[in-house]
Amino acid sequence: MSEREDRSRLSEIMQVLRRYRITKGITPVKVREILEELGPTYVKLGQILSIRTDLISSEYCKELQKLRSQVSPMPYDEVRAVLYEAYKKDPEDVFASIVKTPIGSASIAQVHEAFLKSGEHVVLKVQRRGIYGTMERDVAMMQRMLRFVPPALKGLVDLERVISEFWSAAKEEMDFLREAANMETFSKNNENVVFVASPKLYSELTTAQVLVMEYIDGYSVSDTHTLEQEGYDLVEIGEKLADNYVRQIMQDGFFHADPHPGNLRIRGGKIVWFDMGMMGRLTPRDKSLIAKAVKAIARGNNSELVDVILALGIFHGKPNRIRLYTDIEGLMTRYGTMDIGSIDIAALLTELIEIMSANELAMPAQLTLLARGMTTIEGVIADLSPQVNIVEVASGRISASFWENVNWKEELKNEGSQLYRSINRAMDIPVLMADLLQSYRNNETRIKLDLHATEDLSQMLEKLVSKMVMGLVIAALLLASSILCTTQMQPHLFGIPALGFLGYIMALGLAGYLVWEHFKNKNANFSKVIFNVTDGYMEITPVADEVVVTIAGNNASAVYDGTEHKVTGYKVTGISNVLYTKDNFSFSGRNLKVNEARPREARSSYSRY
Repeated sequence: MSEREDRSRLSEIMQVLRRYRITKGITPVKVREILEELGPTYVKLGQILSIRTDLISSEYCKELQKLRSQVSPMPYDEVRAVLYEAYKKDPEDVFASIVKTPIGSASIAQVHEAFLKSGEHVVLKVQRRGIYGTMERDVAMMQRMLRFVPPALKGLVDLERVISEFWSAAKEEMDFLREAANMETFSKNNENVVFVASPKLYSELTTAQVLVMEYIDGYSVSDTHTLEQEGYDLVEIGEKLADNYVRQIMQDGFFHADPHPGNLRIRGGKIVWFDMGMMGRLTPRDKSLIAKAVKAIARGNNSELVDVILALGIFHGKPNRIRLYTDIEGLMTRYGTMDIGSIDIAALLTELIEIMSANELAMPAQLTLLARGMTTIEGVIADLSPQVNIVEVASGRISASFWENVNWKEELKNEGSQLYRSINRAMDIPVLMADLLQSYRNNETRIKLDLHATEDLSQMLEKLVSKMVMGLVIAALLLASSILCTTQMQPHLFGIPALGFLGYIMALGLAGYLVWEHFKNKNANFSKVIFNVTDGYMEITPVADEVVVTIAGNNASAVYDGTEHKVTGYKVTGISNVLYTKDNFSFSGRNLKVNEARPREARSSYSRY
């Protein structure tokens, strides 16, 4: 950006700020309106900030969620120029036709219908021309303007971190190849889920600036009236939507972070997911810590929950454990008596984020995406079918996932260790109380703050120091013995001074002990172990019940022309046994035959799916 352009843009920004009289105070509504007027970069910044309840207050987040996604459309000449840059040829040579009027226009891209030469109906997501350079210049200006931000405001919000995270997220969203990879991952994760689909990706036509995918008509999940008219069961859709979203989180660790109605459609009895630009990813560690947090709440274990929060959090300062314990107690009063499968994960995560923010801890971006996604999907399901409770639908999957992943041996070991330590500490209480009273009587009472490492770390450091000291002793003995061997000191053993020989023996003995101590078995549980392995068997009882498959033959009509017409094919409308799907049967024209294939895992049966 040239100095002249820089001054011009800065002048434009200052005019907007003066017009809204920010010196007289700001409100959530005023902030939203200012961002909308400043342009695409600031709109996107506000949209990303709207999910960061750990960085800004919840009232600002709610208002920023109202930021317009629709902006002035890019002229078709610019769309055509972007397509030409992407394919190095005229768009007419690639596509049979392109609808010039966009379906939608957002801050980063806009969407057009098109048809391929093969006749396939597709959607083009075309990046705004020059948007990367525009955002890059705006971000650079933001970073320079940080120098003039009052210290009081810097203390309220970590602006440097906000801008850095925003720019990283914006760059990812502007890379359509990344979104294409997300689409492929999502499709693979859900390929065996019969009621879930996603648009087909045309990877050979997709570039960093242009994304080409299948056109999906169908019905919006918010169009409940039309869905009911078409014969869809709204309760069934709500239950399946909830189950699939929980599956994305608990099983895949790869979930849609923006599941609003505009990104969901119903077509052909399937839930179709759109817009994979913003996806959340949970590592095995993240899922494990979330499970531990839920377990700690279910068991009322404040200490364990604090440990999880400290493990999850990103430190802005020195955490105050006393204040954190106090805040956790309030959380426990609301969730501590619930069954593990009945805990509202969205509300729980939201409250955890607020507690962490109050204690100078920031939640990782992926977990804030999870909280935002859970809150959004709950709202979608509430509007679609109010009688469906996402917690009740998901409780079975959450409970199963939790209990399946429990290491019972490790759990029993940990609980036993905790009990042992608690008993030992309890036995010390009378002695400690007596010492405290004696100190008080002698006016020697002191309050001592002892900051120390954990017990395991202390033991490790103690062993490490001991081995280092022993190593130094061995080295000193070897060095001293070697020096003595160069003298004529009497008496001699084996031709060398006896004292030097004795030093070598002691050094070798200590070295041997050190090696033995390092490799010996330190677990008393395995001093005498005998393993007896007995082969077993599993008997599988076949299902003898009759399986009734209901089918409906396809039909057609034609104007009589004197020639023979025929209709082939059929549709499966019902199966009496949930262990079977339509892939397990074949129809010869008279008899229905069972394929020699194992039925899929049992799952709920639904009328339209």
